Amino acid sequence: MITLEKNLQSVNGDIAQLLEEHSGIRLDIGCGENKQDSFVGLDIRELESVDIVHDFEDIPWPLPDESVLVAMASHVVEHISPQKFGFINFMDEVWRVLKDGGEFGIATPHGSSQGFLQDPTHCNPCNEATWAYFAPSHPSGLYGIYQPKPWTIKFLEWSPAANMEVVMVKASLNEGEEDNDG
Repeated sequence: MITLEKNLQSVNGDIAQLLEEHSGIRLDIGCGENKQDSFVGLDIRELESVDIVHDFEDIPWPLPDESVLVAMASHVVEHISPQKFGFINFMDEVWRVLKDGGEFGIATPHGSSQGFLQDPTHCNPCNEATWAYFAPSHPSGLYGIYQPKPWTIKFLEWSPAANMEVVMVKASLNEGEEDNDG
């Protein structure tokens, strides 16, 4: 287990070793006790399955740029404070650590579902339109409002009464610039 506050040198050494051995890591953000096999777990809680103890809302993360092959967040984004662009900053940080073309899988309760509403720690309701704010090529034009780091929506499935699954692909900065210029 890596504890950032206790041993930053160890964190950098362990991450560097993982990157050298695997040309990148698979990152399970907010893994808790359910880290996926072959993934590196990042969580605020110091649990046995957590490899990097770090608050994912504390940016930047202790990972180099473009060091992650694929990332996932299962039932995490609904806990990220939207205050002061917190969710946008989180998405931009995932974008930073992902390799070009890297995929980010997200599972979250639909923002209008009972599953979202019942948990007192849920503060970031997402629905099927949320992801268009991150996708410059989406026909809605919602990306132009905040202009975060650009993504492409590869997969989106939802039920207003249940959960939502999304796969976002890191797009190049040029994609966001081209779409913003007209």
